[in-house]
Amino acid sequence: QVQLVESGGGLVQAGGSRRLSCAASGRTFSRNAMGWFRQAPGKEREFVAAISWSGDNTYYADSLKGRFTISRDNAKNTVYLQMSRLKPEDTADYYCAAGRWADLIATSLSKVDSWGQGTQVTVSS
Repeated sequence: QVQLVESGGGLVQAGGSRRLSCAASGRTFSRNAMGWFRQAPGKEREFVAAISWSGDNTYYADSLKGRFTISRDNAKNTVYLQMSRLKPEDTADYYCAAGRWADLIATSLSKVDSWGQGTQVTVSS
């Protein structure tokens, strides 16, 4: 199993940018598809983006296309989420996840292999 630790959250003004990082430990990192999810207060956890184990394929929530970019560096065991043109409605706890590609993009939360502890992003208006 992969252990995941997110970082990079914080307070950002609307229209600004932020990059989240997710550091993974475990020898199987490069074999896992990776994803980002988010959960706003009082709402269900929702899919943000996913990237295949090779990095060749990415998939985004329709509402976030063009503003968020997922990437990974297998040499550093790290996956990133670059967020731009942030809006107050992007305020949420952001979670890194490892698992099968199909499960991540289908938001099959119970089938995700590993979750990080989350990092909070607050976008002020």
